[in-house]
Amino acid sequence: MSVSEHLDQLAVDTIRTLTMDAVEAAKSGHPGTPMALAPLGYVLFTRHLAHDPARPDWADRDRFVLSAGHASMLQYALAHLTGYDLSLEEIRRFRQLGSRTPGHPEYRITPGVETTTGPLGQGLSNGVGMALAERMLAAHFNREGHEVVDHRTWVIASDGDLMEGISAEASSLAGHLGLDKLVVCWDDNGITIDGSTELTFTGEDVLARYAAYGWRTLEIADANDLEEIDSVLKRAAVSDGRPTLVRVPTTIAYGAPTKAGTAAAHGAPLGPVEVEGAKAFYGWAEDAPFQVPEGVREHADQTARGGALRAEWEQRWEAYAAAHPELAAELTRRLEGRLHPDWQEALPEVAGPLATRKSSGKVLNALADVVPELVGGSADLSASNAVLFDDHGQVTRDDARGRTIYFGVREHAKGAILNGMRLHGGFRPFGGTFLIFSDYMRPAIRLAAMMSLPIIYVFTHDSIGLGEDGPTHQPAEQLAGLRSVPNLHVIRPADARETAGAWRCALERTDGPTALVLTRQNVPDVDHTSADEVARGGYIIRPANEPDVVLVATGSELAIADEAANLLEADDIDVRLVSLPSWERLDARPRAERRALLPEGVPTVSVEAAIRFGWERWADAHVGLDGFGASAPWEDLYEHFGITAEAVADQARRLLAERRR
Repeated sequence: MSVSEHLDQLAVDTIRTLTMDAVEAAKSGHPGTPMALAPLGYVLFTRHLAHDPARPDWADRDRFVLSAGHASMLQYALAHLTGYDLSLEEIRRFRQLGSRTPGHPEYRITPGVETTTGPLGQGLSNGVGMALAERMLAAHFNREGHEVVDHRTWVIASDGDLMEGISAEASSLAGHLGLDKLVVCWDDNGITIDGSTELTFTGEDVLARYAAYGWRTLEIADANDLEEIDSVLKRAAVSDGRPTLVRVPTTIAYGAPTKAGTAAAHGAPLGPVEVEGAKAFYGWAEDAPFQVPEGVREHADQTARGGALRAEWEQRWEAYAAAHPELAAELTRRLEGRLHPDWQEALPEVAGPLATRKSSGKVLNALADVVPELVGGSADLSASNAVLFDDHGQVTRDDARGRTIYFGVREHAKGAILNGMRLHGGFRPFGGTFLIFSDYMRPAIRLAAMMSLPIIYVFTHDSIGLGEDGPTHQPAEQLAGLRSVPNLHVIRPADARETAGAWRCALERTDGPTALVLTRQNVPDVDHTSADEVARGGYIIRPANEPDVVLVATGSELAIADEAANLLEADDIDVRLVSLPSWERLDARPRAERRALLPEGVPTVSVEAAIRFGWERWADAHVGLDGFGASAPWEDLYEHFGITAEAVADQARRLLAERRR
């Protein structure tokens, strides 16, 4: 064995021993998978991945996604050895409060981590989004002889990742679009937490399934043979027009005396006896934990190789910028996440009566030319969600210059693909579906909020106002559920003016996602609504300096509350009417401002065609739903469920009567 081969093997075993030691020190973690995948990870990071540890944000780097996020120590050990700013002390602090080595990889915490992973299937689907973003940016910006967008996305996925339904959706779309710069390495170790995959995962031929999706499939026979791994990854890196799945059959906890190949190595420390036995198997000379043998860091370090790759790209970029300065400036702006300075001038003045979904569609198309990074589509509801661009075409397998993405009936994957596109950079992605199906996207929405990604969700058909499709499609609890997600802004505009303001808020926001919640049915313009005031979250529509009662409403129910105010004022009751399009935005305002808007001690009635959960923080009584909807024309449903101006006025009178007793 040559010196280089010896150091390669020593580096692989260092990844394994650091993993075991970190999990033992933390007294929790998943040691087995990093031990099994150490050879694959090492060969990928040192021979194939185009990355620069000194500049983890280099624009044309390859993206790496550890979808099997429970194997986080694999990525941390690789980052440490290959030259990223991740010290051995941070490895020692694995899973500890404030460390840069959390239990699962977290975006913005650890250098080189491109996305937060752990919920199985999400990372693989993020990878599809990253590969799609690369394809689309290349189509928009590359020119003959100047390919400045040219990189791959590499994903390591587990058996569990491939069991999750989201992976099927994302993989199907990737095959349909021919995302040939996407390579997924499947860790086929045959183990999940419950035990062998013989319990649950024998009814399919995974490679045949992926071939049917339109993927190329490759296999590595010996997951410990570095040269074979290298050879297969070389083949995977040469496109044949399809995404690639590489089967990597591994033994979980490779080298452990009794726990290798068993579920006991999946989600718990191996224990001192197994660790000692595994180290003996590797021929490890040192008994002390967290040992990195002499020469290993220097041999594994990728800063020189990565720096050379980046420098070569920077030369290509300089030539591109000289030949195409306007394109280079535009690509730079988009990669930096800056909106065009004049974008707000394109916001249209939209008037009703109009469904807010249609108002939204008008705003979207008005912004299309001045916000070219705004791309997205719907889960087979493009016209219903009004998310079609009029003039900018669709993304297809053969032409990725379009702006509309047809996701098909794949809400789960769509949410995670949007995250991947934003993580890649260069786009402000949006995705539409019916509000009721936001539940299918909930894990991806939650992760977008956790990662502070400015994704825009266009959720239409927002209430019983969608009518005859009935309770299966009429959202009742979805608003409350979305409002419970930290860092997600939910905006339910009342009319066309507020809808334009909602889009402005969504595009201006850079620190988290925004959900636009829109009607199917036409709604009138309410007097004194304002696009500008939406940003505050809540504002006064009808003033009363010392109101007898306050009515507060969102969305289509603001017009109903406005009618109720007329009825009450006819009885000489002073009414303040408040529009509350976004709880989260109002909640971010100073307490004094909130109290001035909704004064303490003044009877307050809220109106919203959804369950009342959460409204107790803003109002004393609620007019809305107590359960699910029904199938009927929407006008009949509002009457049936008592969401009418008369019902609101009656509720206000009852509150006033109770207060006066």
